[in-house]
Amino acid sequence: MRAAGHPGDRVGVFQGRHGLHRLTGLVLALVLSLGGLLLAPAGALAELPQGNAVKDPEAILRNALPIKAQQLQELQHRLEATSDDLRAKRWKPLAGLVTRCQSQLSGQRAAILAGFPADAQPRASELLDRLETQLQEVAAAAEARDRDAFLAGRRAALSSIGAAEGLLVGDFPFAIPAEFDALPRLLGRATVQISTTQGDLTAVIDGYNAPLTGGAFVDLVQRKFYDGLPFTRAEDFYVLQTGDPKGDAQGYVDAKTGQERHVPLEIRIVGDAEPIYNQTFEDIGRYKAEPVLPFATYGTLGWAHSDGQLDDGSSQFFFFLYEAELTPAGLNLVDGRNAAFGYVVEGMDVLHELGVDDRIVSARVIEGAENLKPHA
Repeated sequence: MRAAGHPGDRVGVFQGRHGLHRLTGLVLALVLSLGGLLLAPAGALAELPQGNAVKDPEAILRNALPIKAQQLQELQHRLEATSDDLRAKRWKPLAGLVTRCQSQLSGQRAAILAGFPADAQPRASELLDRLETQLQEVAAAAEARDRDAFLAGRRAALSSIGAAEGLLVGDFPFAIPAEFDALPRLLGRATVQISTTQGDLTAVIDGYNAPLTGGAFVDLVQRKFYDGLPFTRAEDFYVLQTGDPKGDAQGYVDAKTGQERHVPLEIRIVGDAEPIYNQTFEDIGRYKAEPVLPFATYGTLGWAHSDGQLDDGSSQFFFFLYEAELTPAGLNLVDGRNAAFGYVVEGMDVLHELGVDDRIVSARVIEGAENLKPHA
């Protein structure tokens, strides 16, 4: 099992097999709701990372795409920003905001379309046509004050925007250091279905920002490594962990070398061209840094490592059980200390039910398998 650190440790999610020898997830979550006052390293209270306040996994994934499309992304963010007004049932401002989205799409459509590669423009045009219709449906839902219809329409519209943004992704955005050439890498995204004893989860694995971590995970999925493995740690409001194989090894042992394969700690910071490796935000003195893939939503997938090293993560991973009411975004003390590499996008109800009496039945790549490369 892997446990949360105590004061003075690197606070994060670690590997091990010796039970809950530190804090329970509930106590940790309550502490974190107070801003991390009891767990923060001395002198770091004023410098805890603020994180990404976006808590929708699909929105995080859209924002994490390696693209530059200012007009389309402004439209996306404006539509996402309706959440506050929707929660407060401020229907008149909502209707006005949707109208502005429609006007923006109409007035900037030609410029938005011109930003796509020539071979992608026909598909992009279809998506913009669909988006126009979907925005009309969202506007009608706002006028009718129909919350469910508004949510459904907005989700569909944002899905179309995300599909359009996906057409803008070009070459892989950075070079992976040569020292990691022997490791598999995910040069893009993959969708994985994880079948459990409680039902199915669907997760999107982001290799654009965590290619080595995502590559290791997808490679093990392809090897059926996780099939039948139990959940070895379950802490309410904190983590659900698995990936500890049977036998003495705590990770994946490469049959060719007879050695446990290790994956470096890999975190990409917003604004940086490439990830940092085997360093925490504290190590590099960037306490206010924001990871491109934050632990900011229920079902974030994270890679575990030992409490003594950062570069010995091998196969164990966890679902971060983020609870917005207990854990303010950016104050979870896991950002900057563990690598996030994907998000559950379907099956949240299943994730709620899973515990140490459950196991993974099977894990399969259902989309994006071609993006996995065995090594450089």
